[in-house]
Amino acid sequence: MKLDTSSYYPASPLDDDPEEEVIVEVEETHFPEKTENTEEENQKTPDLDEDTGYESEPDRSYPPTAGERIADGFATFLSWVMVPLLMPVYGVLLAFNVSILDFTPMSVKTVFTLVTVAFTVAVPALLVLLLKRMGLVHDVGLNGRKERLIPYIISIVCLVGTGWFMWYKGAPMWLVMFFGGGAVAGLVNLLVNFKWKISAHAAGVAGVVALLIRIIRVGFPQEGAFIWLLVSIALSGLLGTTRVWLGRHTVWQVLAGYAVGFLSVFFMTMI
Repeated sequence: MKLDTSSYYPASPLDDDPEEEVIVEVEETHFPEKTENTEEENQKTPDLDEDTGYESEPDRSYPPTAGERIADGFATFLSWVMVPLLMPVYGVLLAFNVSILDFTPMSVKTVFTLVTVAFTVAVPALLVLLLKRMGLVHDVGLNGRKERLIPYIISIVCLVGTGWFMWYKGAPMWLVMFFGGGAVAGLVNLLVNFKWKISAHAAGVAGVVALLIRIIRVGFPQEGAFIWLLVSIALSGLLGTTRVWLGRHTVWQVLAGYAVGFLSVFFMTMI
């Protein structure tokens, strides 16, 4: 005869007859699903740029030092001062001051400079703002690779138009082809942009370096031309460094931009 222990102990399978089937119910333990923490984890993980593999902004998971704040401010300032849209304007200003065109009347210099500003800065900038208003562009800095297609096309057309104006008004061929080289560089960047985010900043400033080299060789350089060449080379390196510092490009994307911009302008100005 069994000892009845059911009144003060939990039921045990050992109390049953061996012939009877033992069914032990195991209470399911509900573990929290992994997806519950996904949103919180994503918030802690910085978004990476699909083109560079870098964070879209510098890492700020820790308080920035005073030096980092200064570096960020300087890098952002230089990136805007040397934005690709302004490179044709800088090129024209240099051409009218360190080449044979220095002897051109001031009124002519002013007209040519204003036309360059209108075609290569004002028109593209206004169209980019319009694209942003239409929702086709989300950042006027065009830091996203997929947002650059239409602005590239606009810039290429404007550069071709400015070059045609220079040719029609009798400008030296090396100056006309400076804009032609910029259009070629823009076309190369556009094609590469389908797969890779090449640096337009680096391409623009390298084109100005190529123009100064061409002026020194065939443009009857004036006093200060060589100094401006050294300054432009130094600024090129500094600008490329800032683009990497800000996480907008990798070193290879900056170097590729240098190569495209320099070679396009250099060889086009040989025509």
